[in-house]
Amino acid sequence: MTPNSLRSFAAGLLVAAILTGSVYLFGPSEAKSTEKPSDKTEKAEKLSDKEMIELLASKGYVINTEDEWSKQLAAAAESSKKKEEKAEEKTEDKTGEKVVYRTIITVSMGMTSIDVGNALERANIIESGVQFYKDVEKRGLENDLRPGTFEIESGMTTDEIISVIFK
Repeated sequence: MTPNSLRSFAAGLLVAAILTGSVYLFGPSEAKSTEKPSDKTEKAEKLSDKEMIELLASKGYVINTEDEWSKQLAAAAESSKKKEEKAEEKTEDKTGEKVVYRTIITVSMGMTSIDVGNALERANIIESGVQFYKDVEKRGLENDLRPGTFEIESGMTTDEIISVIFK
């Protein structure tokens, strides 16, 4: 390639870049559609709120206003609260005394205090197995678990349970 042909090529690239940039900057801001006018009016037609609700309802959706939604949430919260109250009433017998759960737990070699806590939680003796483990860990007894069979009641405190199962 000679220097003149190289200059001509570079000048052509420069002109093409200038033309493309000017069309980009000064051209129309929105692209024009190549669709037929009838298609364009169908897609551009805006639906009213009522029409949107009917369209969504026909497809199986449920549409609620903000007030209806908040009423449903309040009703759900109230029903769950009633269920919790009924569950608490069931734990108390007719004389008003709480039901005491008893379990026999067998601690074998290789079990950890986490395993014991989870077993006690499944037997409704304690609320949380993890909290039981943390209490044991605070006392530094996690390695002092003694193997054997123990009878535990839900009325016992965490200290009593720990003193029974741990050395």
